[in-house]
Amino acid sequence: MRVALYTHSRVPAEKYGGTQRVVVWLARGLAELGHEVFLLAESGSRLPEARVIPLSTKEIHRPGFAIERYLPPGVDILHIHGSLSAGVTCPTVITLHGNRRPGSVVAPNGICLSADHAARHGTSAFVYNGLDPAEFRLASVKDRYDLFLGRLHAAKGYRWALAGARRAGRPLIVAGGWRPSLRPSVRFVGAVGGERKARLLRSARCLWMPALWDEPFGLTLIEALASGTPILGTRRGALPEIVTPAVGALGDTLDELVELRATVDRLDPAACRALVLERFSHRVMTQEYLRMYHHYLATGRLPAGRRHITAAMPPTN
Repeated sequence: MRVALYTHSRVPAEKYGGTQRVVVWLARGLAELGHEVFLLAESGSRLPEARVIPLSTKEIHRPGFAIERYLPPGVDILHIHGSLSAGVTCPTVITLHGNRRPGSVVAPNGICLSADHAARHGTSAFVYNGLDPAEFRLASVKDRYDLFLGRLHAAKGYRWALAGARRAGRPLIVAGGWRPSLRPSVRFVGAVGGERKARLLRSARCLWMPALWDEPFGLTLIEALASGTPILGTRRGALPEIVTPAVGALGDTLDELVELRATVDRLDPAACRALVLERFSHRVMTQEYLRMYHHYLATGRLPAGRRHITAAMPPTN
C-alpha cells in the first residue's frame, strides 16, 4: 500500500511528544512490512522510513488548509493524526489522540486508542498504541526510586504520586514540564526525552500512574513496561485494559495505592516486557491499522477494535 501519514507538528519530537512518537513507530512498522510511507508534517521533520513532505507552520494553521494538494499521486489512504478544517476526497481515516467533551461522537472514519476511549466517543473502532521495543531495554535490577513521568497537571494525578510515595516511604523522581514545590525526598528532573527518559524508566522500581481522568491510552504505561518497570495506577480510562495483575496493580483511592505499593516490588520485570512484545509493539499496532485500512477501503466502514492482539511477526527483543 501507499500510505500517507499527517501530523500538524514536527517529527520526531524533541522531548516527549506522544502523538509524534506513535507516528514514527507506525511509519516504521509500515515500512518493515513493505509498504510505501509518506509523512506530511511540519518543516524540519525527519523520518528515515518515509518520504517526508514538509509543510509550513503558517500553511498548516491557515483556515481551510487543503492537504490534498500536497498528497503524492496514487496514495491509497490518508491517515490523519490531528485535525483538518477542510475535507479531502481520497480515502481517509483519523486517529483521535485525546478526549473530546462528554457526549461527543467521532466521525465514521475515526479511530480511538482503546475500548474505553471508543465507547466514550460512540464507536467500536480502536487501535492500541504500540512502540518499538528496540528503543527500550529491559532492566531486572532496579534503583531505589519510584517514578512519575508526565504532565504535571492535576488530572494526571501527580499530587497523588507525591503523597502516595511519601506515605509508602519511597523516594520519587518527578519528570515533567514545570517545577512544583517539592519536599527534599522528591527529585525533579524536568521534561525528559531520548536516552535519559529510557534510563529513568528502566531503573525505576515502579511507575506511578494515578490518573484522575479517563486516559485514552497512556503511552508511558507501555514505555515503562517495555523497560521491565511495573505500574501502580488507578482504574481510569484505558488502564484496566493495559495493566494486568502480572505487570502492575490498580486501585480506586490513594489509600489503596499506598497499600498496593509493596506488592508491585514482587512483580517480574521480564513479564512486563513480555506483555509489550505480545500486545503493544509497533508491529502489532501496524497490523491492526492495516486491518482498519483494508476494511475501510473495501466497505467504507471501520471494523471493531480487538482488545487482545498477539504479534504475528517475531518480536524485537
